[in-house]
Amino acid sequence: MPKITVPHLPVSCLFGMIKPSGPTSMSLLNDLQPLLSKSRLFEQAAENLPKQKKRRSKKVGNVKVGQGGTLDPLADGVLVLGVGKGTKKLTEFLDCTKEYSTTCLLGCETDSYDSEGARVRTAPWKHVTKEQVIEALSQFKGEIKQTPPIFSALKMDGKPLYEYARNGIPLPRPIESRTVTVHSLELVEWKGSNHSFSWPDKALNQDQKKAMEAAIRGVDETMTIEDDPERTAQDAEKPTAFVIKMRVSGGTYVRSLVHDLAHALDSAGHVVTLTRSRQGRFVLDLTEDGDQTCVPWSVFEKALTDPGAADEEGWTEWEREVLQHMEVI
Repeated sequence: MPKITVPHLPVSCLFGMIKPSGPTSMSLLNDLQPLLSKSRLFEQAAENLPKQKKRRSKKVGNVKVGQGGTLDPLADGVLVLGVGKGTKKLTEFLDCTKEYSTTCLLGCETDSYDSEGARVRTAPWKHVTKEQVIEALSQFKGEIKQTPPIFSALKMDGKPLYEYARNGIPLPRPIESRTVTVHSLELVEWKGSNHSFSWPDKALNQDQKKAMEAAIRGVDETMTIEDDPERTAQDAEKPTAFVIKMRVSGGTYVRSLVHDLAHALDSAGHVVTLTRSRQGRFVLDLTEDGDQTCVPWSVFEKALTDPGAADEEGWTEWEREVLQHMEVI
C-alpha cells in the first residue's frame, strides 16, 4: 500500500461519508463516536483533558463529532462530518451548493411529501407525459419561493408545524416561504410504470384530514383535502415515476419542489428516492477541480464489527480510508 503522510496527532478534520438510506444521520454519528474515540488518529490522552471531559469520556469518548446538514432517513448520499476543531467549520456546509437526484412517484400526495409519510390525497396521473414534465421544470429554475410542508418540525410561535396539523389547531399565519436558487434542474430518467415503487399503505383517516384542514384554514378558508374522483383504486397499472437531478442553493426543500412540480402537472406526487450527490466540495463522483470523494458507510460498518489488523504503518482499513479522504483543520 502507498505510504500516507500523517499530520500531527490527534487530528481535527472534515471528511465526507456516504450515508445509506434507512438510518438517521444522528444514529450513524452515535455509532461512529466510540470508533473514532478509540483511534490514535483522534484520541487525546485522558491526562491532557480537563476533569469534566475526563468524566464524560468514560461514557462517549473524548472526540467531538458533528455533521454539516442532516439527511432524512429515506435519503442517501453525501454527509459531511467534522471531527474535533472541524466541527467549527460545519456551518459553511449548511448554505453551500448541493446536488440531488430524486424519484417522483405521481398520483399520490403524502403529509411528509415523501414515501415515509401517510397518504393525504390521490389524483390523476395518466395524462402526464415526459414532454410535460420537461416543460414544467422550467417553472422551478432560478430564484424561486418555497413553502415547507405543514407536517414538518419547523416552529411557528414555539410550536412545531406538525402539532398544528395533528391537533386541528388553526395556523396563526401563513407558513413563511423562503427564497432559494435552483441553478440547474433536468429530467434524467423517465421510468413510466417500469419500477417497483408503490404508494404508502398508511393513509390519513377522515379525522386526521379534518384536523389538517382546520389547521390550514386558519390562513386559507377554502382549503379542502379530497381524493380526485377520476383516480380509482381499481387501476392496476403502476403510476408514473421519473427521476430529476438538480443543483441548488442551501435551504432548498427537494420534497417541496417535487410536491409543487406534481401540482404544476395537475396531479399529485411524492419523493420515493433521494440521493445527495454533492455537498459543497464533497461529492459522490469527481466532476470539478477541488472535488473530494467520500468514505462509504460500509467501511465504518465493517470496522464496528471487526476493525481488522493494522498495516505496517499501524493503520486499520477504516483509518486509512479516512486519512485518504479527510481535510485537516
